[in-house]
Amino acid sequence: MSDHHHHHDHSEPLAIGATAAKVVIGLLTVIGLLVIIATIVMWPSKQHVDIPLPMQNAIGGAVQTETGTVVQQDIGNCGSTSAGKVFLQQPEQPRSNGYTCQRSLITIDSGPHKGNRTLFEIAPGPGQPDLHAGDKIRLVRQTDPSGAPLYSFDDYSRGLPLALIVAAFVVVIAIVARWRGLRAVLGLGFAFLVLVMFLLPALLDGKPAIPVALVAGALILYAVLYLAHGVNLRTSSALLGTLTSMLVAAGLSWVAIEITHLTGLSEEQNADVATYLDHVSITGLLLAGFIIGSLGVLNDVTITQASAAFELAELDDTATRREVFTAAMRVGRDHIASTVYTLVLAYAGGALPLLLLFSVAGRSINDVLTGDAVAIEIARSSVGGIALALSVPLTTAIAVMLARPFGHAPAQAPPQRAKHGRYGERPREPRSAPQPRRAPDAQRGPDFQRGPDAQHGPDARRGPGAQRAQRPPRYREGPPRYDEGQ
Repeated sequence: MSDHHHHHDHSEPLAIGATAAKVVIGLLTVIGLLVIIATIVMWPSKQHVDIPLPMQNAIGGAVQTETGTVVQQDIGNCGSTSAGKVFLQQPEQPRSNGYTCQRSLITIDSGPHKGNRTLFEIAPGPGQPDLHAGDKIRLVRQTDPSGAPLYSFDDYSRGLPLALIVAAFVVVIAIVARWRGLRAVLGLGFAFLVLVMFLLPALLDGKPAIPVALVAGALILYAVLYLAHGVNLRTSSALLGTLTSMLVAAGLSWVAIEITHLTGLSEEQNADVATYLDHVSITGLLLAGFIIGSLGVLNDVTITQASAAFELAELDDTATRREVFTAAMRVGRDHIASTVYTLVLAYAGGALPLLLLFSVAGRSINDVLTGDAVAIEIARSSVGGIALALSVPLTTAIAVMLARPFGHAPAQAPPQRAKHGRYGERPREPRSAPQPRRAPDAQRGPDFQRGPDAQHGPDARRGPGAQRAQRPPRYREGPPRYDEGQ
């Protein structure tokens, strides 16, 4: 082991060859310029798209929602003429005892009828809301053919609870990861803007799915990686690996969808898109989903591999590129084994309701697995797993070439390089140089005589009454082995 010590600073790039730095900076600059040009070319137009019929209000416009609060809830006779209408005090009583239902008295908290009330009559059944006094809800505001306002239940109001959950998420990330965590949260915000302002409008505009998804993914990766991990060559190597792996994922996604003939029409949302937005490709939506869905796990693996390669290269100046690559791949294999479970189980968790329905349908396992709905999840998991596995050696190779650029001469090893023993043992250290022997008695002068009680060695200089201190057993030079003293 060398006598000098290494000091680590994870926020600064390591000192590497200028040629490698120019190569990686040049590649990422060219790719970034291409991404910007592609973003400008494929930026969605502002063409008007008609609102699909199920999403229109009575006059063909967008549905308007308001906030409301349940102030009274009971079960009684239904059929009141005040149901859904606006009134100030109490609703009218039903004229006949037709049927029993849940009656909810609602105050309107926003919009043109703020401060008024309305009545909901909800028949019991699956999918019907179970309202209670004090619940905050969203109301759909419409008009009947005569122009009178009508209100109906839309959904629960989740603004405040969601805001509290998101705030807790940001606080925990900030406490644990500090400024780097806050920068990661900013990256998530940027990713959301890219999806909402570019990806979805471009797909709605009929742009080709794979180029749009690749450009959106590249925009997200540039922002997320550099914001969270800093602008340095370590992050740049991870970015190169992730961009390349994203290209691999895009190609694999296209092949998987083509050879399995996946349609996506088994999902209700895709069927609605195919019905009301016939100019949007469902296959393109699947491809975009495959590509964007793989970014998170690829980002996780590539940044870890890049950090491992750079750290290993810094710790041992005598290691060659092959040795650094082999050591980093051992870390990568462990990461692959754990992340594949995360990838597959995350998709399986999202498909639990569908799997539950198939479990009671009495169909064979082959029919269930090869059906369009489950096959999409299997293909998505497989594509993500393949891209994940290939990203490890790819990113490791890029990082090793940056940390050990061509032309870099490893530091000279000690004259006797330590050989590794069995597992659990420290390598043997080279022995120290032998000490010179004391001169024989014949060379110490004619008057030197060794008496019978003379002390030998160092004790002779301590006087006749000195006693030799008990010394510990002599071992080889260097720190003790792990198994000594046990």
